[in-house]
Amino acid sequence: MNPFDALVRHFADLRDGTHGTATDRAGKETLFAAAVRHLDPVAAGVLEEVNRHLLLGTGEIAATGLRSDPGGLIAQWTVSWPEQRATGLPPLALIAHYGQGFHHPHLRGVTVKDWPFNVFSAEDAATQAPTLRAIITGDLHNLVFQRDFRIVPVTARGRSEIHS
Repeated sequence: MNPFDALVRHFADLRDGTHGTATDRAGKETLFAAAVRHLDPVAAGVLEEVNRHLLLGTGEIAATGLRSDPGGLIAQWTVSWPEQRATGLPPLALIAHYGQGFHHPHLRGVTVKDWPFNVFSAEDAATQAPTLRAIITGDLHNLVFQRDFRIVPVTARGRSEIHS
């Protein structure tokens, strides 16, 4: 798969007034619910990588599942850890959302905003792992700038613990 296929599909949806095979809000919400289920193991896996490599296993991973909020439909996967909680910063989050006024769903983080979210199968979801890693590492970078590097366990504990 070409790395730009999802973006081209996203733009085509805007052009055609569709999202996948759906043209109405109810159909798009049904596809979004399925996309969240497909993305769940991929998002959890990316957060487990972050926990293992950057948080040195100190993180707590959680998922909300699909839920409704005043802005639309949302699903969220988070990882929090002691240093982050002590500073009052939000946990790292991967967020799939389909806002009330949106034509189709998007992915975002806490500080990193809107990426296309055109997932219609488990295979599509698997191709999102690099995007999820980019969102989560961008968020971690931004949280470090809101406080400092000591919120990241692998960095705070010294170079001897940094591994590839």
